[in-house]
Amino acid sequence: MALKVPRHEMPCQDPQERAHNFNEVALGYASETAIEEAQRCLQCKNPKCVQGCPVNISIPEFIQKITEEDYMAAAEIIKKSSSLPAVCGRVCPQESQCEAKCILGIKGEPVAIGRLERFVADYEISQGCKVPEIPAPTGKKVAVIGAGPAGLACAGDLAKAGHKVTVFEALHVAGGVLMYGIPEFRLPKDVVQMEICNLEPLGVEILVNQVVGKVTSVHELLSQGYDAVFIGTGAGLPNFLGIPGENLNGVYSANEFLTRTNLMKGYRFPEYKTPVKIGKKVAVFGAGNVAMDAARTALRLGAEEVSIVYRRSRAEMPARHEELEHAEEEGVKFQLLTNPVSIQGDERGAVKSLTCLRYELGEPDASGRRSPVAIPGSEFEIPVDTVVVAIGQGPNPLVTKSTEGLNLNKWGNIVVNEETLETSIPGVFAGGDIVTGAATVILAMGAGKKAAAGINEYLKNKN
Repeated sequence: MALKVPRHEMPCQDPQERAHNFNEVALGYASETAIEEAQRCLQCKNPKCVQGCPVNISIPEFIQKITEEDYMAAAEIIKKSSSLPAVCGRVCPQESQCEAKCILGIKGEPVAIGRLERFVADYEISQGCKVPEIPAPTGKKVAVIGAGPAGLACAGDLAKAGHKVTVFEALHVAGGVLMYGIPEFRLPKDVVQMEICNLEPLGVEILVNQVVGKVTSVHELLSQGYDAVFIGTGAGLPNFLGIPGENLNGVYSANEFLTRTNLMKGYRFPEYKTPVKIGKKVAVFGAGNVAMDAARTALRLGAEEVSIVYRRSRAEMPARHEELEHAEEEGVKFQLLTNPVSIQGDERGAVKSLTCLRYELGEPDASGRRSPVAIPGSEFEIPVDTVVVAIGQGPNPLVTKSTEGLNLNKWGNIVVNEETLETSIPGVFAGGDIVTGAATVILAMGAGKKAAAGINEYLKNKN
């Protein structure tokens, strides 16, 4: 029966309208749609979908509660495992995680688990989140460095275990990449802040404008009475191609471009005095989710033409299929099998054009993707006046470079024990992008939860 019922599409703003505003693109399920979608779930005895979830949400259990119209009970089930369900329901790549394991998806379309998670989380927010039981204090203190997904997940689980948790956040607001990286039209910032506020009743203290590595250090925190430290500082150091012209006016890293727009509210100028200068023709290097975010943001800021410049074909693009589709619907163009080799400037030092080479695909590389090979003599020029470089980012070095005795790998990521996520320094743990390199929100949260379990065990043994 479930196979015969088609998967329910997510209602969205019209592409022609949304390309000119920063309102959320996906509008969410109505309750009737959520119930019908939940009824497609087979309620498997051995649910593979749970195995595909990095934080092990009891997926069939919360979906069953939706069919019973007990949405608050569904929210309670989700929040046993996830501290940020409204965030994860919006930005997790469910299609390659829980939904990829859905048994229904073998012969048909998988249950829309992510959309149902969002529905439940939004319902709970609309009703007022239930204050969880506060456990008896253990007397132990833990410092969490970084209020991004890994740090917040770790802090939540530690607080639920009864430890006193203080989060040290470098920026003026908590949330990490959720606040500075992901645009408002994909993840509204008030949703992020409401989810973070749910940690306060647990006793989590969040201190902002605290740049660990400058105002204090990991070793100082340990000497100040903290029994353990978790490092979740993410991957905030942008990569560049190293081609001529990358220092011209009008060239942004995706980190800067999105931070100025999202965290500093550049899209609401002049209400916020943080304008973002955007030209008429914009080129975005890269084809991941960050590149799609940058391209779609540029359109909304008033660019007349935005092009993704990518050296492989569409099949190799790492961005989520949904993000590619949304970008295309909104009018983003794709210059595929194309690689920039230099950026030209005018007499004022501003970007005026881009010189590129045509590519073709050769043999697969180590990752299984076919390697791009330049076609000799295929140079051509594209007129542009703004460039956004979105080709990945490396580990934030502030904490790692200021912490003596912390083992790093050749890329500058922290080396940890794979089981406990403890670092080379006893009592110091790490997780998320600072360990793995840039990855997804939910994988960072999974690492935060795993580290919290490791810290709990460490504190027990410390007794």
